[in-house]
Formats: sequence, structure tokens, C-alpha cells
Amino acid sequence: MIEKEVDLFNYLKRKYFDSLKKSPNVFDCFDCYNEDYYIELKCRLAHYDKLLIEKSKYDRLIEQSYKYKLIPIYINSTPKGIWAFKINELCIEWFERDMPKTTYFEDNDKVKKIVGFIDTNLGIIL
Repeated sequence: MIEKEVDLFNYLKRKYFDSLKKSPNVFDCFDCYNEDYYIELKCRLAHYDKLLIEKSKYDRLIEQSYKYKLIPIYINSTPKGIWAFKINELCIEWFERDMPKTTYFEDNDKVKKIVGFIDTNLGIIL
């Protein structure tokens, strides 16, 4: 099981995208890219059949990928595998939900975020 995005990046670079590069800025709307794709990575410690995506991340990923004529990809790892989604081909239903402000920091105050879920059946298993 892959638990950290850096490990997921290294796995993808080794197995699927030898030209993969990390995002130049830790706060970019994507984690990595190559000549074809803009990619957002997520590692989940639990498996969910429907994987969460924040609309703000989705919007920025779509916008930037179109700007540079790249395909926006969302890749999630869970204990049951790794799924890749071409998010520009998905119809996602959005709704507001109380979520932690951040994921990895001590500030776990709740804020309202617009999110959607992507069914793993719509993805490609890597």
C-alpha cells in the first residue's frame, strides 16, 4: 500500500510515466506533470468506493490543463489499489460539506467546502 504522495509519484514515474516531473511549487494545483498530463495525487489510508475531490482543486486543475493543452488526471491510492481518472471526461455532482480546513497540519477547524465524489468504477486501475 502506498501511503505518501512522494511514494506514489515515484511509483508512477517508475511504472507508467518515465518523463514525470514534480510540480515546481508545493502550493500548485497539481502535484506532477509531463508532456501530456497535469496530475493531482491523493493517498487515502482507507478505501472508499467513491473518492472525494474538492471543487476548487478540480477547477484549478481543469483551468491549468486547458491553458497548457494537457489532460487533467486525478490519481488516488487506497489500500485496495490505485485509480486514475481523466476528470475532464467526468460529470461530477457538487455539494457543500463541512471539512477540515487542512489535511496535514494541526489546524483542524472545520470550514465549508464544495466537494464531489468520483466512483472508482469510472477510473482506470493502475
